This record gives sequence, structure tokens and C-alpha cells, in this order.
Amino acid sequence: MITRRRNLLGMGAAMIVPSVGFGLQAGKADGQTSNTVRVRFAFAKSEITATLYDSPSARDFAAMLPLDLTIEDYSHNEKIVRLPRKLTEEGSGPFDNERPGDLCYFKPWGNLALFYGDYKWDGLIRLGRFDEGFDPLRIRGNFPIRIERV
Repeated sequence: MITRRRNLLGMGAAMIVPSVGFGLQAGKADGQTSNTVRVRFAFAKSEITATLYDSPSARDFAAMLPLDLTIEDYSHNEKIVRLPRKLTEEGSGPFDNERPGDLCYFKPWGNLALFYGDYKWDGLIRLGRFDEGFDPLRIRGNFPIRIERV
């Protein structure tokens, strides 16, 4: 009887903890957990993909997809995409290890910040990282962009 209860409790825990119960492959990157949600950014006859971290803000962003918006040059190190609404800031906090290839959300303006150069700025939530480089972000200009789950 005790063995059966433990088995049932284990099955219940698997249902409560999706990464255990449903086989999501979670991994660590820069102190944040990434999951299997990958996103494609298609613009200027190029596309790049990113893997989102498992955070409330990243899940909120993924729930908005697909999106057809505009990607714009901003400063010398990033492109931005203005979202149709602000994302949740639940569970966000400061982070370090900022580096090119980060996909962030800028809380004050409510836009995505796609970094291809070094940066350090308050008010950001890191949503994920670009998978295989980010050279298309260096293409100067503003373009229509399609953002969707892969």
C-alpha cells in the first residue's frame, strides 16, 4: 500500500511539474532556465531563431505569437520591435552577463531589444538568446518583421 501511494504521489508531482511530467528539456543558461520554445524572426530576406527562457515575461511574449510588426535600428548595438502591448514583469529582476545575442524586453517602453553589440542597461528583462548567431540584426534599416514559434 505504501509503495502504491508513493507511486501515485510521484505521478501527481509529475503532473504539477511540467518539465518532469511532459518531457520538456530544460537547461541552464546564464543562471536562467531555457525551455523548448523557439521563436523565428524573419525580416530583410533573413531569419534568425532564439530560444526563450522559462520566465513569466517570456511565456507572455510567446503567447502573443505570431506577430507581424516592424523592426527598427536603435543606437549602435541593437534593433527594437515595438510590441502591441506590454509584457508582464512578474518575476523579473536584475541580471548580469549581458552580451551580444541577448533577446530582451525593455520595461519602460514595452519593446523588444535585440542586441548585436555590447550593452549594459537597467530596465531590461532577458527573454532568451539567439541560437546560431545574430548577423541579420546588423542589417541597417527598418523592415517588416514576422515573429512566430518554430
